[in-house]
Amino acid sequence: MRNPVLDLSRCQPWATLALAALAGCAQAPPTALPAADASPATEAAPAPTASLSEAPTPEQAFARWIADFRATARAEGISEATLAAAFDGVRLLPRVIDADRSQPEFNRSVWDYLDRAVSAQRIAQGQEQLAKAGAEAEAAAARYGVPAPVLVAIWGMESNYGGNAGDIPTLDALATLGFEGRREAFARRELLAALKIIDQGDIDRARMLGSWAGAMGQTQFMPSSLLAYAVDADGDGRRDIWGSLADVLASTANFLARAGWRAGEPWGLEVALPPGFDLARADPATRQPAARWAEEGLRAVDGAPLAELQDAAVLLPAGVRGPAFLVGANWRALLRYNNSTSYGLAVGLLAQRIAGGPGVQAAWPRDQAALSRSQLQALQDALNQRGFDAGKPDGLMGPATRAALRRWQLSAGLPADGHPTAELLQRLQAP
Repeated sequence: MRNPVLDLSRCQPWATLALAALAGCAQAPPTALPAADASPATEAAPAPTASLSEAPTPEQAFARWIADFRATARAEGISEATLAAAFDGVRLLPRVIDADRSQPEFNRSVWDYLDRAVSAQRIAQGQEQLAKAGAEAEAAAARYGVPAPVLVAIWGMESNYGGNAGDIPTLDALATLGFEGRREAFARRELLAALKIIDQGDIDRARMLGSWAGAMGQTQFMPSSLLAYAVDADGDGRRDIWGSLADVLASTANFLARAGWRAGEPWGLEVALPPGFDLARADPATRQPAARWAEEGLRAVDGAPLAELQDAAVLLPAGVRGPAFLVGANWRALLRYNNSTSYGLAVGLLAQRIAGGPGVQAAWPRDQAALSRSQLQALQDALNQRGFDAGKPDGLMGPATRAALRRWQLSAGLPADGHPTAELLQRLQAP
C-alpha cells in the first residue's frame, strides 16, 4: 500500500549491517594477563572458571529480540497458540535488511513512471479483469461509492491484478525489520497487528505473505490497515485480502471511503491554464470550487465544462512545461493510499483508461531528466544558502522544498512552478 515493490530475488551480504547493531560484536575478548605482583611464595590465584562469553551471532541476537517481543505480545493478549505458530519457526531475512537499507540514488520522472504503470497491456488487462470481477467490483462500488474502475486500477497497480502480491512471510519480514532497528517502533506496531489478525482467524501464518516491508494481499495492506479497514464481503467470517476478490475490492473501497472519497466526484481532470495564470496558485493548499477556477479561465482540455469539484487544486506534476490537472478530494484520498504524485496519477489515469476514457493529452517535457537524490540535496543546500528555507537537505522533494523553490523563482523573475530541473540547479549554484 505504501511501499514500492522491489526486485528482491538476490540476497546481498549483510553481516556487517547486522553486526554493527550489536555493540562490540566484532572484537575478540581480551587475553587474560598474569597478576603484576605475583611471587613464588604466594599461592597462585585459581584460574577463571569461565572465559568471557563469545559475542552473539546475528541469529542469537535475533532470537533474544524475538523472546522479548514474544513477552510483549503475550502481555497484549495474544494467545499462546498464535505465539507458537508465529515464532517457533520465525526466520531472520537478510534480503529484508538489504532492501530497507537501500536508498535508490536515481529518481524516475513522472512520465517514465506512467509509461510503465499505465501501459497498453495493463489497460487491456484491467478491462478484462473488470469484466471478470464485475459483480464483486460493482458490489463494492455500490456499498462505498468508489467507482469499480478505480478499485480495479489500484488492484492492478499494487499486485498486477493479483499476479504479484508478494511471497515473503509477513511475520518474518516485520520481525527482521524490528530487530534491524532502523524503524523498530513501526515494525513492532505492525508485527503486533499481524499477530492480532492471526489470532482473530482471518488468515494463518503460512498464507500471510506480502512484500519485504510488510504490505500484504492483492492490494497491499499493512497489518494495521487490515485491522482498521478490511471487510468480510463474502460472508465467510474472515477478512481475506489474499484469496477472496470480494474482500479485496470491498476492503480497498472501504479504505478510500474512510480516507474521504466523495461519491459522484472524479479524482480530477486534465485542464488547460489561461494565459498569465499565476503558477504560485498551483499548490495543494490553494483550493476552491471548480466553478471558481472556471471563472479564472481554466478549461478542460476537451472543451467540456469542468467537473463539479468542491475543493479543487491545480496540479503541475512536471512544472509549467507539462500537463495541468484539476484535482479534488478523491485525489487526496488516493494519496492517503500511497503518498506519491506519480502513484496517484497512475491510479487515476489507469482507471480512466479502463473505463474507456482518454489518456493525457498535453505533451510531457521528455527532454528534462529527473534530478537524482544527490542533485535534489544540492538544490536544497543552495536554496538554504540563499536564504530560502528548504528544511534539512535530504534529497526528497517535499512541500517545504517546493515552497522554497517557488519563493526563489519569484525572486528571480522565473515562472514559480516549484518544479526542480537541472537548469534551475545550475542557476542556484552559480556565484
